[in-house]
Amino acid sequence: MRLVFAGTPDPAVPSLRALLESPRHEVVAVVTRPDAPAGRGRRLVRSPVGALADEHGIEVLTPATAGDPDFLARLTELAPDACPVVAYGALLPQRALDIPRHGWVNLHFSLLPAWRGAAPVQAAIRAGDEFTGASTFRIVKELDAGPVYGVVTEKIGDTDTAGELLGRLAESGAALLGSTMDGIADDALSAVPQPADGVTYAPKVSAEDAKVAFTDPAAAIDRHVRAVTPEPGAWALFREERFKLGPVTPVEASRLAPGELLVERKRVLVGTATTPVALGEVQAQGKKRMAAADWARGTRIEHEERLT
Repeated sequence: MRLVFAGTPDPAVPSLRALLESPRHEVVAVVTRPDAPAGRGRRLVRSPVGALADEHGIEVLTPATAGDPDFLARLTELAPDACPVVAYGALLPQRALDIPRHGWVNLHFSLLPAWRGAAPVQAAIRAGDEFTGASTFRIVKELDAGPVYGVVTEKIGDTDTAGELLGRLAESGAALLGSTMDGIADDALSAVPQPADGVTYAPKVSAEDAKVAFTDPAAAIDRHVRAVTPEPGAWALFREERFKLGPVTPVEASRLAPGELLVERKRVLVGTATTPVALGEVQAQGKKRMAAADWARGTRIEHEERLT
């Protein structure tokens, strides 16, 4: 099939690479978000998907919106049979959805209808789900509500961060998307409507959402921190400045007040609503990331100081 691939960040790269390597399909163009400023110099940088397309000499389309008339005209000229999508990051108007004869087929990193929306992996970890996965479905106007072609499942490990879990799903999801494209090409795959029950939503997680509440139980704090690692990154306040936190470990120890710090020889504990958690890597304002014990040795922590 003739394909126009839509995607932007690193988790979309394995899917594009798999389709480029497929002998059954031809990726004739890529749609990605416009180049964005990055780094200290704020230099415009191509998205990871766009960069891979450039390496293969494939046309890259970067419309400001998917409803741009010039973009829609070019997409019509390309005459794709289908448009596979992985984390493109922009809404698709019906005019765009109607162009490919097999529609736009999205790889979404959840077991639909659970966790529709922008941050399904983060939501699954935060909720304490035992399993998650990836689904391929045909895009319709309603958010992530289209009929499903196929799924793969993935166990969520006790220490998985969102970055680690998404990395695995990006690889297994790439294989799923490839087999979905094969099935559509063979007219051997039918999309099944999603059930009405079990719908949950996973909105985008902002930096403010990533703040740790030490009034929560230790298990919830552990899941919360892992869910926002590496992005946007967990944090709390220490001496009224942002204090970044890597994954923590719930421990069996004497109760501390929520946020209360206890410095031991090889670890730093913080109180929660239940048992304490041991801090992993931390980053104080203006400092490099380091082990919590190293940070504590260089910081004169006063009695009853706490993270808030």
